[in-house]
This record gives sequence, structure tokens and C-alpha cells, in this order.
Amino acid sequence: MTSVLEVEHLVVQHHVHGGRSGAHSITAVDGVGLAVEEGTILGVVGESGSGKTTLARSIVRLIDPAAGRVVFAGTDIADLHGAALRQARRGMQMVFQDPYGSLSPRQSVGQMLDEAISATGVSDRTDRRRRSEDLIARVGLPARVLEATAHDLSGGQRQRVAIARALSARPRLLICDEPVSALDVSVRGQILNLLLDLRDEGLTILLIAHDLAVVRLLADRVAVMYLGRIVEMADTESLFARPLHPYTRALIASIPDPSPFVDHDLAPIEGEIPDPANPPSGCRFRTRCPFRRARCEEEEPLLRNVEDDHRSACHFAEELGRGALTPTVDGAEGAAPIPTAADTDENQRKDGSHA
Repeated sequence: MTSVLEVEHLVVQHHVHGGRSGAHSITAVDGVGLAVEEGTILGVVGESGSGKTTLARSIVRLIDPAAGRVVFAGTDIADLHGAALRQARRGMQMVFQDPYGSLSPRQSVGQMLDEAISATGVSDRTDRRRRSEDLIARVGLPARVLEATAHDLSGGQRQRVAIARALSARPRLLICDEPVSALDVSVRGQILNLLLDLRDEGLTILLIAHDLAVVRLLADRVAVMYLGRIVEMADTESLFARPLHPYTRALIASIPDPSPFVDHDLAPIEGEIPDPANPPSGCRFRTRCPFRRARCEEEEPLLRNVEDDHRSACHFAEELGRGALTPTVDGAEGAAPIPTAADTDENQRKDGSHA
């Protein structure tokens, strides 16, 4: 398959001024590499502060990267400026999390779409109106919405309008940054089905999300980000069936599932994400990892292919995949397993201290 987007060794820094530490830089995206194949959906997941949104904004050059390459349709957009950059951006449109904030409160939907279509070079007003009607129908809205303004619409309708406006440029790549997180549960399914329909029509989608249930439904492949780096990447089925990084395991365990028939055997993630201005040495996840060893503090794990294009940045990915990795209490290799509630009850019965 052809890759519409390739990101190579991307580094993005935020410059922070003031405070006790004075001016300093935070590396929000640190050496990220990924590719999105044409006609597929790549999901990028992680907690808040992992660098997902910064990655998305740097791809479309809303933020300039400090290093690395962003190759879209064979062209490195880091080298583009002015009209050339604007032309490239038409081919990769972005849909933001808050549909109300991304739409003009003073224009009707028809005016917004007319303006967006005009920017693509369509000069005839009748043609622009026809395309506007086609776009609104494509996202499942009635033609009367063209006369409405953003405050007349529901959250789900606004997000559909935002998607219609993005599609007006006829992009090859749609970047969706948390497209359903601000919506009611009742309308999320409609937007997700719309994205699947667009994928089936051949549109390539980069989906930024913190909700793994959404990513599991939509994505063909998944990249897991933690503290600015990708720690695991695989096709969706493989990643959910056999996660090869402790962080991914913890994220999957945090997915709510009310079914009594599901085996909840993964421990949910604990602790807070470290300060990105002062990340831990070695493995960045080690301060929260139940499987940490001494090596994790001393040596930074590289993102490597473990099996069948399933990549993990964990020193012990193979052991984790086999279920042969024992949790530790102090990070020392060979340390005693963390006691479970069942172990505690059994010990109490043996020494007679359990009433």
C-alpha cells in the first residue's frame, strides 16, 4: 500500500517563559515516526499530555517542528512556505475537538462552505451552492442546515458541518483531533459511522483520541504515545489481543466494560504522568510500571519490531507477550511479585489471623 503520510524522527518543542525555573523548553514530541497508508485509519492514543494533539498540529504545520520530516503525498512540507504550504494544507484537512469553537458564529453554514469551496478555485456561485448541498448531504444533514448558524445546531450537527467544511477541499488526508469527545454519547455513534463511511470511500484518516474504545472500533492500526514518544504500534486486532507494552496493557484495562463475561485480568494504570520538562531516566514509563526492573532505569528502550510488524518500546516485550513477566514491588529483577487480594487472604488463613 502507498503511504499518504510519513512522519520521520519528528521533534516538537514548546518554549516556556517565567516561573521559578525561568525560560526553558519542553519536548512535547520526541523523535516520533509513523506512516498512514492510503484508505486506512491510524489511531494515535494516549493520556492527556502524551503529545497527541501537538503531533497532529505539527503535521499540518500549525506548529513548526524543531527537527524531523513530515512527508505528505511525497513532499516534505517542512520545506514549504507561502502558497506552496497553503496548497499542501488543502490536501490534509483537520477537524478539531470543539466543533463550536472551530465554526464562525457570524456566518451561516452555507456561507462558511461557500467560502471554503471558493478557496479551492470554484468561481461559479451556482456550482459552489451545488457542492455545498452535496457536502451537507454527504455528512447526513438536511439542506436547510445551510441557512443555520452554528448556535442553531446541536453538537453533533456542528461536528458534521466541521467535517463537511474539511471535505470541501477534497483532501487526501483527514486529521481528526478527539472528534467525538465533546459530544453526547447519543450522537457519537453517528460521527463514528460517518468516519468509517469516509474511510470506505477511500479517504485516509489520522485519528487522535484518548478513548481506546473509539480507536478499537475505527482504526486499522494503532500507535500508542506516552510522554512524547510512541511506545507501541501494531494493527488494531493484534494490539488489543496481545499488547506488548505495559502502558498499552494499562490503557486497555481502563476501558469500561460492564459485561460480566469479560475477563478483567489487566491492572488499570496507576499514578500521574511525569513532568514532560523532566522525564524519568531510561524508560519513561518506569515510574508507573508494575514490571519495572533495574535495566529500565538505566537504559532507554527503543521502539523495535517484536513480531509481525508489531513494535514495542519495552525491554521485556517478548516476556510480556508470553505472560512470563512477573510484577515487582521495587524494580529489582527477580523481586517478589506484588501480592494480590487472594494472596493476602490465603496468608491470613495460614497464620490464623483471619477471623
